Amino acid sequence: MRAPANGGPVVRVCFLRLPVAIIARPGHSARERSEIMAEHSAARRKTIVLLDGGIGQELYRRSTRPAAPLWSVQVMMDEPHLVEAVHLDFIEAGARIITVNTYTATPPRLDRAGIADKFGTLHDAALGAAEAARERSGQAVRIAGCLPPLVGSYRPDLTPPEDECLAHYRRIVAVQADRVDLFLCETMLSAAEARSATVAAHESGKPVWTALSVNDADGRVLRSGEGVAEGAQAAVAAGAEAVLINCSSPEAVAAAMPLLAGIGVPFGGYANGFVSISALQPGGTVDVLEVRKDLGPAAYAGHAMGWVASGAAIVGGCCEIGPGHIAALGQRLAAEGREIGAAP
Repeated sequence: MRAPANGGPVVRVCFLRLPVAIIARPGHSARERSEIMAEHSAARRKTIVLLDGGIGQELYRRSTRPAAPLWSVQVMMDEPHLVEAVHLDFIEAGARIITVNTYTATPPRLDRAGIADKFGTLHDAALGAAEAARERSGQAVRIAGCLPPLVGSYRPDLTPPEDECLAHYRRIVAVQADRVDLFLCETMLSAAEARSATVAAHESGKPVWTALSVNDADGRVLRSGEGVAEGAQAAVAAGAEAVLINCSSPEAVAAAMPLLAGIGVPFGGYANGFVSISALQPGGTVDVLEVRKDLGPAAYAGHAMGWVASGAAIVGGCCEIGPGHIAALGQRLAAEGREIGAAP
């Protein structure tokens, strides 16, 4: 309240915030009221969290070596300088959260490759690269620990029993917790897998965001065949503070967004750029996957802005979504008056 310069009367301006009850009427069901309130909140939300893109495929693209079953971790072993460089490029593109390069450094995958003894060394190297990139950037970015599928992407039938998953995830959390700002459980293929990873991460005391992977032909169901809502509810019950959809087509991510609107926590998505994931088998190499030609930076940003319009508070990219895509998305967010932050 400020007195006018001409000495006139003080004018008090009041802004009236309509109660949610006016929007969500008693006649609505509990689910409808929850969805309406989520939409009302999303409409007022200005800050959007911008994640990085797919570090694994970006490393593969820049590497001079052939594709290998350990994917981005193999690149880190052969050409370690590339990891810090990719992290830095994503930060300079506008990402406010970067994820450590340990997607294929799970105990079962390393055991399959015959290098189980390198578990600690590889995680230390990945964490060090992320820390060095943040330091070089001078930006206030957050580092996310990574809890991925233990055996292979896209194959829920190969997921170990839940107690075994929990033991492996706890081991990963133990080596990352002191050096990350939050945990990202990503590409979760089933409710049980999401629950195991989320429980292990939640035990660290760090914030946990859980990302589910959905059927590319029907974004309303997980790759396990369970409903998106079932997976999201399992994650939230286990301690997730945000739920996302990832490593699925942009169209499938869009189909899942309405199903996350009423879960009671921030939600979002980060899609991949593959034509299909069916050719990739556990222990196989990513060179069998075809990249879409219709997902340049502008086109991808258009998809992601559609998720934001549906209420998404967290967006970014997965496989084949590079720094150029993240920069274009950041520009679109800014053009619409959104603030880019590191927390929803």
